[in-house]
Amino acid sequence: MENSQQPSSQPNPTITQPESQPKKRKATETRSIVWDHFEKIFNDDGIIIRGKCLYCMKEYKAESKKHGTATLKNHMEACLKNPHAMEMKQKMLAFKSGKSDSGSGGALTSWVFNQEVVRKALAKIIIIDELSFRFVEGRGFKQFMESSCPRFKIPSRWTVNRDIFGIYCEEKTNLKKLFKSSTPHISLTTDTWTSVQIINYMCITAHFIDHEWKLNKKVISFVPILSHKGESIAKALETCLIEWGVKNIFTITVDNASSNDVAIGFMKHKLVSWGGSSTRVDYVHMRCIAHILNLVVQDGLKLADASVKKIRDCVRWVRGSPSRLHKFREFADLLEVEEKSSLCLGVPTRWNSTYMMLRTAIAYKGVFEMYQSSDNSLALEVGSVPSNNDWLAAESLVVFLKTFYEMTIRISRSLYVTSNSFLSEISDLSCIIDDMLKSVSEIEKKFGKYWGDPEKMNMVIFFANILDPRDKVEYMEDLMKQMYGEARGKSCFENVKSNFTRFFEEYVLTYSESIPSTNTSTMMPPPPPVRSENVSVGRVQSRVRTQLKKQKLESGASLNKKSELEVYLNESTIDDTDDFDILRWWKVNSERFPILSKVARDILAVPISIVASESTFSTSGRVLDNFRSSLTPKIVEAFICTQDWLRGLSQPIAVEENIDEIEKFEQELTNMRIGTGSRRMKIEVEQVGFWLLKLEEHEDNRNLRIKTDTLI
Repeated sequence: MENSQQPSSQPNPTITQPESQPKKRKATETRSIVWDHFEKIFNDDGIIIRGKCLYCMKEYKAESKKHGTATLKNHMEACLKNPHAMEMKQKMLAFKSGKSDSGSGGALTSWVFNQEVVRKALAKIIIIDELSFRFVEGRGFKQFMESSCPRFKIPSRWTVNRDIFGIYCEEKTNLKKLFKSSTPHISLTTDTWTSVQIINYMCITAHFIDHEWKLNKKVISFVPILSHKGESIAKALETCLIEWGVKNIFTITVDNASSNDVAIGFMKHKLVSWGGSSTRVDYVHMRCIAHILNLVVQDGLKLADASVKKIRDCVRWVRGSPSRLHKFREFADLLEVEEKSSLCLGVPTRWNSTYMMLRTAIAYKGVFEMYQSSDNSLALEVGSVPSNNDWLAAESLVVFLKTFYEMTIRISRSLYVTSNSFLSEISDLSCIIDDMLKSVSEIEKKFGKYWGDPEKMNMVIFFANILDPRDKVEYMEDLMKQMYGEARGKSCFENVKSNFTRFFEEYVLTYSESIPSTNTSTMMPPPPPVRSENVSVGRVQSRVRTQLKKQKLESGASLNKKSELEVYLNESTIDDTDDFDILRWWKVNSERFPILSKVARDILAVPISIVASESTFSTSGRVLDNFRSSLTPKIVEAFICTQDWLRGLSQPIAVEENIDEIEKFEQELTNMRIGTGSRRMKIEVEQVGFWLLKLEEHEDNRNLRIKTDTLI
């Protein structure tokens, strides 16, 4: 019986037969864990046809093309003589770590080994932690798995590649369902990247507020484009939106490149052809505030460029030698300098590091002067040491940069709404320029180019301020008068109010099916005529009275809904507290303002910056690292998008440099001894400082690693 079931196309094989047969498929190694518990039984062609249990000796069909290993797996887990069967099915207690609102927490759960679950978790580790696919083939990882989970069969890097793409497809399907079920509009941000192979990429990120009033940020595309020209950007945008089935676009935030103006113009026509409102399309184009701030900062840095260079050269010289750094700290102790931070070397392409370098160096100004007076090698090797005027220029620059540094951090947050703070930020900036930089025409010119004419600004930034219950329109008029003058400020304020009213009325018409509009009563047909001979007078009066009452109620309800905006504006503003959550406020008050809350969901989701917090301060381009650049565009997109989706918004993105961590690391390594057999090596803090200097210098040359909130 068994022999009849075995495939035997050649009943009497000869020695020369294999030469006449077509090329055989290369034998592959069996990967299933069941073969650790079964003996393989082959046919004459070397094909596995059956498996014999090592414990009870039962045999089962196992030809891969017909039967597979499912039957063997079921028997392996159920076999009473299998000493591992109970272990495989036995659930174990495990402590599942988690983070609650208080910052810590966890739960005691049951756990049972599952090869597929662990394999999927491994793929997610590689995605989230940005590991190479070859990570699974590393000796250290294999040794770790042998010790921690020997039953797990480690997949190859090719299998991991397929698993990652499978997770990407699964998560993409779920996100598409979310977009279809979510009615509010979606705001986009776009940014361009370059690989080390000089391939241009464009990243598209969707921003929206869901029905639970949670702010969402999802990278939906990371694709190569032919160039950074407007036509290529527009085509990539159109293709992405068609693929995702998304047409309800509210705004598109881009940087100030002229090519983006071309792309936005194309998308406006496309959105109208897709059925979008011509009124809303006027508000599509949003300019990235972070890029504009960067331009203003660069103009400010040019004012003290020579002074900054002198200070940077001195810091580099001191940190370039362990002995010089040690001597510098001795002088600091003599002068009892209260500054605890170490000297940090600013990176020219990251202006926030320049700010931190100057801030720390100014605290050690007296130490530099003492060092110079006691050792003329500083002046000889550096060439030109900072004069008193240089230090004064640096102090003024630090005050200037501090304001922009704090402002940039606020506008680049990815966990919080930022659109409602746009107006207050640029008004603060206007005051700073007026108070501190009146003589600097270049900075004033840069500010005026982008924010000097409110008619050229996107009205959405003013609408967002109105939808902040702490401000509404109470302070807007005064801010505008302060920025643009008495007459012009008042005119701009009235223009904003009238535009917002029209904008709100369009929402009333859009949602007229679920919420009756103000014209409901006028559009209702009059009561049909009745004939007295067929109906009694009392019945006619009752019917007319009922009809009129219905019209009155519907008319009154519609009037109330039309006056939602008026009611909102007439109510007093609420107090501004540190724990105020604007999304929570609108969630609580959405029943009172059903239409206005829909407006708020769309407008408050608008990002005012396209730049992720960790690259906000950089003046260099965003470059894919070597590993990402080596992947195919399809895998790059799957990797980056899935990483963003899996990471989510559970943690804020760090915007501070790692200088504090470096200082802590340096402090811990002070006088630390490392034992290596009979030899002991002492690492002095000066040596650590020297190598940290090399790491900081390397920052200027290394490629920026890609991060998901970047794209943000």
